[in-house]
Amino acid sequence: MTSKLLPLRRLSRLLKPPCSASSSTFMSSLYLLGASKSLHLSENSHGPRYWIDSRSFCSSPLNLNDAEVPTAIDYRSVLQEDEFHKLADTTIHDLQEKFEEYGDSVQVDGFDIDYGNEVLTLKLGDLGTYVLNKQTPNRQLWLSSPVSGPFRFDWDRNAQAWVYRRTKAHLLKLLESEMEELCGEPISLS
Repeated sequence: MTSKLLPLRRLSRLLKPPCSASSSTFMSSLYLLGASKSLHLSENSHGPRYWIDSRSFCSSPLNLNDAEVPTAIDYRSVLQEDEFHKLADTTIHDLQEKFEEYGDSVQVDGFDIDYGNEVLTLKLGDLGTYVLNKQTPNRQLWLSSPVSGPFRFDWDRNAQAWVYRRTKAHLLKLLESEMEELCGEPISLS
């Protein structure tokens, strides 16, 4: 319960005018915040109190279509640990081999591949660095991309691929398109 009240307490402290501040100074500060339309003032024995309707600070609702909504987790399809390791290790080792071949065909200064402690690192010099690693407790592969940021891929039994549930992006297709964009040469990872 206290964890839910903490943000409200912080907000009420933020909205409370300092003792030395006049009402007009406080009101002008709130106007700068864009909250002037929903500001309320009440008098009580302790002096004036200000509050702001919470909806003025809420984000507008997201208008997502079905393609943008994260896919629900079907816990019946969660991989057993040994199956996860087999799939993840195969994927990482296959990517390592294909990246090594790709590195021989492109001219990128600083191109380097490293695999250690179950982490695959692909350095593309000034273009950035990819990091792919296993997250066994979640049964996920995590990717850090210099182009599109972080991703957490789950194994999709139906697609037989590592899929990012929020956008339904496939790991290999994402890497293919980004590598071609960065290096200027197509790569086939499938």
